[in-house]
This record gives sequence, structure tokens and C-alpha cells, in this order.
Amino acid sequence: MTMERQTIATRARGWGAQLLQFLAALGLVFLAKGAIAEPFYVPSGSMEPTLLIGDALLASKFPYGYGTASLPIQINLPETGRIFGNAPKRGDVVVFRWPGDRSQAWVKRVVGLPGDRIQMRQGQLFINDRAASLKPDGIGEVEDERGGYEPARRYIETLPGGVSHAIFKIRDNGRLDNTAEVTVPEGYLFVMGDNRDNSADSRVPLRDGGVGMLPIDDLVGRADAVIGSWDLGIREQPVWTWLSGFRLARFFTSVR
Repeated sequence: MTMERQTIATRARGWGAQLLQFLAALGLVFLAKGAIAEPFYVPSGSMEPTLLIGDALLASKFPYGYGTASLPIQINLPETGRIFGNAPKRGDVVVFRWPGDRSQAWVKRVVGLPGDRIQMRQGQLFINDRAASLKPDGIGEVEDERGGYEPARRYIETLPGGVSHAIFKIRDNGRLDNTAEVTVPEGYLFVMGDNRDNSADSRVPLRDGGVGMLPIDDLVGRADAVIGSWDLGIREQPVWTWLSGFRLARFFTSVR
């Protein structure tokens, strides 16, 4: 073999090794994103005050096991159930594929498990005829997608089982404040937004743009942490002020 051919062969082996290293690194990233956790962005205020518009979430995938909804890329595969599956707990904040368009990832709070009877009565949540307690917690502000704000009453809601979290109430008798009692079927969940008067959740049928009963197979993972946050309203200000839009106090905080 001539010196020139040896040089070409050496270079080819070097390129091959680099390609293998790149593919291995790409595979590790894909595996981590698919099996461990995946970041998501919050585009709406339906989970205020727990989650704000502009929050970046990290959803852990292992708590509920794995299905086609938890794949890091969305491809149309038939649902075949979940492996290593565990049921969510009441009060968990979950990321899921919206049944109306599985390319969209939504986030809500689980309030109803299979077999639970769920009803809203004058703005108060009832689970199996037991009221979730509400404790007034001052006044907050609800942000909309255009960067506007309106006042809202803040409450600490405690679900049966003891999980407590903050919710917003904008009005006393909204269209979602009184609902018929429904029973959550096996294999489904009842989910709600913490911004109770501004959330298309299980109280709203899928045909009307809500979630309806959420199939457990559509779960992506549990929202465990806010890893970053940026106030989108700052986009209306001069570019040199945009850095001030970072909500540093929300970086690397847990989701409750």
C-alpha cells in the first residue's frame, strides 16, 4: 500500500470513529430525553399561579412508566398500554399529549383518579361528595397570552388526601363553577387547571376544545421542576431591556 493510500485509510478510520462518537452522544441524548426527563414550555395561563406563562418545565418520565406518548419524537403509533406503569397521585401536576392533537403537550393537575366521582359546586371542587377545602390567600394577578393582567382571588386548596396547592378564582359563578357529577372511568384521569376560571380541562369536552376524561396512556410525565422562566410581556419593550424579563427567582424551583 502506498503512503497516499495509507493516509486516506487513516483519515477514513478517523472520520468513522468521530461519526461513531457523534452517533453515540446523540443516542445518549435521545435516551435521556425519552426515558428520564424532557423539557416543556408553558404557553398559557391555565395553571396560574402554580405555573406562569414563559416557564420552562422539566417533566420526569419514569414515575408513570412509558408509552407512545412519552417518546421524545411524536409519531403516530397505536396505543399499546404502558410499561413499568404507575398511577399518578391525586394532586400531581402532569404533562400529557392533548387527545385532540397529540403533537400538542398540555399541563394540568390530577384531581380525579379512576372510580372517583367529581363535581364542581359553586366554584368548589367535590371528590366523592367530599369538598376540597379552600382557604383565602389574598389577591393575585392573572396574566393572559397578550401580556395583560386582571385581579384574581387566590386560595389554598387542599385535596382529599392532604395535598395543598394555590389556585386562582377570577369570578364567583363562572361557566365551569357548577358541573354535573361524573365518574372517572378505569384507565382515565380527571385533570384541572389551577386557574379555575380560565382552563380548558376535564370539565370541558374534547369536542369543545377541552380535555374531557384524560386517557392515562396519553401521559408524558410528571412536572417536577421549573428550570427557567421569562416574562413574555417584556417583548413589547426595547430589546436592550429583555434580560430583565428573566424571572430568576423561579429558576430551578420545584412544582407543587
